Amino acid sequence: MSAISHLDLSSLQVGIRAQYQARDTESGQIRAAHLTAVGRMTPYAMAVNIGNGALVLWAFKEETPSGLWWWWAALIVVSGLGLANWWRQRRRTREIASPRAMHRATLHAAALACIWAVMLPAWFPSASPNQQLLLGTLITGMLGAGTFMLSPLPVAGLVYGTILCASALLALWLDGDPTFAGVAVLIGFYTPILMMCALFAWHKATELLRSQARAVRHERMLAMLLQDFEQNAGDALWETTADGHLQHLSARLADLIGATEEDIRRQPLLALLEQHSPDRATALARAMNAGRPFRDVPLVLDLGTRVRHLSLNGKPLLDDSARPLGWRGVMADVTDKVESDQRLRDLAHSDSLTGLANRVTLRDLLERTLAQGRPGSLLMIDLDHFKAVNDSLGHGAGDDLLKAVAGRLLACVRMHDLVARLGGDEFAVMVTQSDSLADTIVLARRLIETLSQPIQVQGRHVRVGASVGITLWRDSSTAVDELLIEADAALYAAKEAGRGRFEVYAPVLGERSRRRMSVEQGLRQAIEQRQLALHWQPKVDIATGLICGVEGLMRWQHPQLGRVDPSEFIAVAEQCGMIDDLGRWALREACEAGALRMPGLTVSVNVSALQLRDRHFINRVREALHEFQLPPSRLELEITESVFIDDANGALDQLHSLRELGVRVALDDFGTGYSSLAYLRRFPFDTLKIDRAFVNEVLLRKDARAIVQMISQLADTLGMRTVCEGVETAEQLAVISETGCHEVQGFLVSEPHTLDEFIRLHQAWPGLEQALAHRYAAPRPVLST
Repeated sequence: MSAISHLDLSSLQVGIRAQYQARDTESGQIRAAHLTAVGRMTPYAMAVNIGNGALVLWAFKEETPSGLWWWWAALIVVSGLGLANWWRQRRRTREIASPRAMHRATLHAAALACIWAVMLPAWFPSASPNQQLLLGTLITGMLGAGTFMLSPLPVAGLVYGTILCASALLALWLDGDPTFAGVAVLIGFYTPILMMCALFAWHKATELLRSQARAVRHERMLAMLLQDFEQNAGDALWETTADGHLQHLSARLADLIGATEEDIRRQPLLALLEQHSPDRATALARAMNAGRPFRDVPLVLDLGTRVRHLSLNGKPLLDDSARPLGWRGVMADVTDKVESDQRLRDLAHSDSLTGLANRVTLRDLLERTLAQGRPGSLLMIDLDHFKAVNDSLGHGAGDDLLKAVAGRLLACVRMHDLVARLGGDEFAVMVTQSDSLADTIVLARRLIETLSQPIQVQGRHVRVGASVGITLWRDSSTAVDELLIEADAALYAAKEAGRGRFEVYAPVLGERSRRRMSVEQGLRQAIEQRQLALHWQPKVDIATGLICGVEGLMRWQHPQLGRVDPSEFIAVAEQCGMIDDLGRWALREACEAGALRMPGLTVSVNVSALQLRDRHFINRVREALHEFQLPPSRLELEITESVFIDDANGALDQLHSLRELGVRVALDDFGTGYSSLAYLRRFPFDTLKIDRAFVNEVLLRKDARAIVQMISQLADTLGMRTVCEGVETAEQLAVISETGCHEVQGFLVSEPHTLDEFIRLHQAWPGLEQALAHRYAAPRPVLST
């Protein structure tokens, strides 16, 4: 069993003390080897430190904190000192190193760590989320990479890792965000494990160096065993005379180089090898002409029936006067290893399931094609109904389907075109040697038609179909990432247009992604610049005809884009992490308006699933109610069933906490989810809002009317009120009234208004029938109450 398996802390401590204090020759040689190993990485490590420092400056370019430039200067100085020391010693071969050299390396590592340690507590707490993400990623990477790079110098590695870990924990504590508590725990757990791994790596490397030293001492003894090695080992010994002829030919050596006794008598070793070597054994000849020992010189021999890959080690033989006597070395057969490495490279550049090229290969070929200025086109392909096959037949069937799709794609393209699988059910075809849009469209149609045909999977015929996005280029002015984005944008447009079709990229498609970026950037200033507003839509009690509540609907007037639809900017806010800020703003606006300007009315506001998952959400509701002195019973929070998808129990806990506050809870879009009844049993909602999809069809379909009536009866039984959304005609209102629904909301009653407009509407509200009669100059049906 290896020494590592018996390794404990006491033996580590003894080994470290020996490395930093012992003055014997072997310890000095080991110190020199460790310092040399770290020294090789010094220019790269200092360059990374300088580059990371520049990245920090770039992250704070909008508003550079005071002192950051001084910090940068200190980093440059310390990194420069490290580089200068490396430059002075770069040509020096270090045989023995003193303990003092180890201590100097430790001090330099500590100085570098301290500089980074100052940066985190100073600027991390006040940084933006994006800046914090960048700083956290940098420090985590430097903590791992730096500690492990310094593993040959254990004290330096421990000091470096401890300083950075302490700095990170201090920065997280100063930030004060409770969400960082988990990050702090991870760092506190991760850093000791990292240090132990570095110590084990150091111990293993030290033991290896000690073993090498022992090997040198026993070289003469090993020489006596070379003959036995030659007869029994898989490798072969070789030895030449001063004129290059082999001294003898063992059976193993003869097999490796394909030579006979007659061959070695007639020709020197290099001449024998050159007969079967495609590159004329130039690497070996160059190594031998240098007159120095060499290791792992590669040699490829074509022996007719097979190709053999050899690796040669050798050293010159000298007499007492240092005159050359020939060469001696070991020849190893590394054919299996070379072929295995080639297979691994193939796997790295191909998809293991389908055998097609992967994303890496596609990017490489795109880069080479663009660099050569050759035209071409890129087709991005996405299967339309692959998920349904996976869900219904299982992942095994899905894999078989992907293999079949790969075969069909290959059958559709030319020999020099590339077919790649990018992941999941997404494929790509790269067409070279042509920039004809017409030809590419013909290919796209052929692909769609081929993939629309039934595919036999596990004894069943399934149809998936495909959508295709196309982009073309004619020169090298377009970058690879731009082409991929363009093809993806065209694919998205094809899917959005109905699937089973293709779209060719046009600049208008790029506007969609640019608009999303504009929306995301604009959201970050929308609240501060008061671009957002709540518009208020009344809810009317059918029985009394009076306004009984009002819903706050978010509106955004962008200075450049104009009015942005809520469905657009709320989706972007959820994706970019802004939904919590928007939700907090809407909640405070609703509480303020309800308390100060809407006495007696229930004020409703929508809450997203992401908001409800926030463990601080209940406190924010409580603070808003307290700040504006709004009675909890007059605040109604509207949620959808999406809040239950990821963590139903957690969502129910949050809802019960809201109920304990006295806040009303409404289930929005009721009837469209798959588990509404299940959640009605687990949580007593105050209000069910019937989705407008049913309201739109109550005059057209009996089943829609029956569903609305059933929901109303169910709500009465459970003690809940019902609200019909999207009521737009008097006829719809009459039918809804007959079903027993309590309240209505929609453009028939009133469109959303600004706060001042709604106040005037409320003050002048004469009742539902009178308001409708006044608004529409035609007779309306008598409403049943």
